[in-house]
Amino acid sequence: MAAGGYQIVIVLGLLLLLLARNGSARGHDYGNALSKSILFFEAQRSGRLPHDQRVRWRSDSGLLDGKSSGVDLVGGYYDAGDNVKFGLPMAFTVTMMSWSLVEYGDEIAAEGEMRHAIEAVKWGTDYLIKAHPEANVLYGEVGDGNTDHYCWQRPEDMTTSRAAYRIDVNNPGSDLAGETAAAMASASIVFRKFDRKYADELVRHSEELFRFADEYRGKYDASIGVAKKYYGSYSGYADELLWAAAWLYQATGKERYLDYLGTNGDALGGTGWAMTEFGWDVKYAGVQVLASKILMEGKSGRHTAVLERYKEKAENFMCSSVGKGRRNVRRTPGGLLFRQRWNNLQFVTSASFLLSVYSDYLSSNGGVSRSIKCPSGKVEHSELISLAKSQVDYILGDNPRATSYMVGYGTNYPKHVHHRGSSIVSIKDDPQFVSCRGGYAKWYGKKRGDPNTLVGAIVGGPDGYDNFADERDNYEQTEPTTYNNAPLLGLLARFAAESAGRTKTKENRASFSTVALKIPHKSRDVNHAMTTKQRMTAKWEYKGITYYRYSTVVTNNTPKTIVEPRLTVSKLDGPLWGLHNNSKNRNDYTFPKWIKSLPAGKSLEFVYIHSASSPADVMVVDYHLI
Repeated sequence: MAAGGYQIVIVLGLLLLLLARNGSARGHDYGNALSKSILFFEAQRSGRLPHDQRVRWRSDSGLLDGKSSGVDLVGGYYDAGDNVKFGLPMAFTVTMMSWSLVEYGDEIAAEGEMRHAIEAVKWGTDYLIKAHPEANVLYGEVGDGNTDHYCWQRPEDMTTSRAAYRIDVNNPGSDLAGETAAAMASASIVFRKFDRKYADELVRHSEELFRFADEYRGKYDASIGVAKKYYGSYSGYADELLWAAAWLYQATGKERYLDYLGTNGDALGGTGWAMTEFGWDVKYAGVQVLASKILMEGKSGRHTAVLERYKEKAENFMCSSVGKGRRNVRRTPGGLLFRQRWNNLQFVTSASFLLSVYSDYLSSNGGVSRSIKCPSGKVEHSELISLAKSQVDYILGDNPRATSYMVGYGTNYPKHVHHRGSSIVSIKDDPQFVSCRGGYAKWYGKKRGDPNTLVGAIVGGPDGYDNFADERDNYEQTEPTTYNNAPLLGLLARFAAESAGRTKTKENRASFSTVALKIPHKSRDVNHAMTTKQRMTAKWEYKGITYYRYSTVVTNNTPKTIVEPRLTVSKLDGPLWGLHNNSKNRNDYTFPKWIKSLPAGKSLEFVYIHSASSPADVMVVDYHLI
C-alpha cells in the first residue's frame, strides 16, 4: 500500500475512535436520556402499580408492607437491585428529584416530561406521608438487607422478611427525620404550582419531622440497627438538620428557618466542613450551596456574615471539583470524578448537579461576580457547567470504553445488571414462582443478557482507571440506585435545553410557574375520564426516511360534558392536525377552535405525522365538567 493509503487509514482510524468516544458526531440526545432516566423510577416502584405503568414487565409487589405493624406502608421505591425499602436514600432521592424540578422545571416541561417527573416525585412523597403516621414517629425501613441478600427473587415473588422499622422519641433518628423533612419541603415547592392542598400537607409533615429531628436528637442507625450495614449514618445528623432547615426556608419563607441556619451554622458544621463529596449520607455541600443562593438573592438579613462562611465552603467544593483547590477530587485517566470503587457514579451525578446549579446561581445574579477565587486561580461559572457536562457526557458514553453507563441508552451499555427484577423473566411472561435460592441457581449466574432491560438505570460505573466489567456478580459496578438517577433529571433537562438553544436567562431562571400543568387529585383521574387510543394508519418513505401517520381518538368517559381540556403531546417530531396549541409550551394542546365541548360518550380525533415508529406520548392533564 502507498504511503498516502496508510495516512488515510490512520486518519479514518482516529475518526472512528473519536466517534466511538463521543457517542455520535452530533452529540448526545439529552432529551432521550432524560426520558429514560425518569422511566427507571417506574421499574423501582413498590406497591400496587397504576394503570398507566409504562414498565410493563413489572407487577404489584409488597402489598402487605406495614400490616404486621398496624400501618399502611405499601408503595415507595426499592433503592437499588434489591427489594428493601430504605428510608434514608429514598428520601434523599425525592429531595434531589424535587430540586431538579425546582431549578429546571421549565426545561423538563419543554422535553414533555413534566408529568412523568411529577409522578416520580409523588410516588415517593405519597409513601413518605404514610411512613409518618404520628408527629414523632417515622418508619425508616421495610424489609432487611440480610434476609433480602440471601435471596434472588423478583419483587413480585419475594418471601423475605417485610418487617417495618421505625424511629420515635425513645429511638430517635435525626438524620432520617431531617432528610425526610427536606424531601417533603422540597417537593412542596414543586406541588405548590399544581396542587396547593397537597403542598400544604407536605409542609405540615416536614415541619413536624423537623421539630422531631431537632428535639429528639440521635443517629437513626442506632435505632434501626438493620440499616447500619447498608446505609449507615457516618456523617451523623448535624448536616441533615441544616439541610432540612434550608429547604423549609425555601418552601415557606419563614424567618425561623433562616435563623436556624444562621445561629446553628457554626455549631452544626455548616460553616466549618469543606467537603469534596455530596450524597445520601453527607449533605453539607448541598446546604452550603442553598445558603449561598439565599445570600446571592439578598435575603440573608442579619445572618449575612454566617452565610458568607457557608458560601466560602460551597466554593471550596467547586474548587476541589475543578482541580483548583487545596484538596482536589481525584479523576480517572478518562476524566471522571472518582471517589470510591463501589458505585462511584452516585457522587458524580450529585456533584455535577451542584456544579450546575452553582454555575447558574452565579450567572443569574447581575451584581454578583460570575467567577470564584480558588487557591490555584480564578474559576469562571462557565468552567463549572463545562465540568458538569463532561461528567454527564462521560456517563452517556464519552469515555475510553465508549460505554454508556445508562442502561438502554446508546448501543454499548451494561447487559448484566445486578438487579433482581431485570435479571429474572417477567412474572407476566412466566408466572412460575421463583424461590429464594432458586433465583440464584437459575437466573443469577446466567451469561446471557437480562431478560428485562432496566431502561434509564445508572449503574455503579467504572473503577479509578476507567475499567468496567459487565457482570451481574460485580455489584460494585453493575448495580443501579435511585439516587444515582435523581440528580440527572435536572442535568439532562438543562443540557437538552442548551443544545436546543433554550438556555434560561437570569431574568427567568428557577421559575416554572408559567408551565400550565395540574396534577389530578386521587379522586379525579383524568386518564380514566378521558381515554386516548392511538393507531398507525399509514407508512411511507421519502428521501431515505420512513414516516408514519398516527390517528388518535380522545373519548369522554364521564356522564357530563367536558370543556377546556388540556393535553400534552410529547416526543413528536412532525406536524399535528385537529388540536389547538395556544401556549408557549409547544407540547400543550386543547380542543380545536371549532369544538367548544365534548359531550358524554363522544370522541374527537386528531392526527400527526412523525419519523418515529413508536407513537408520540399523549396525556390528558386537565379538564372541566359542566
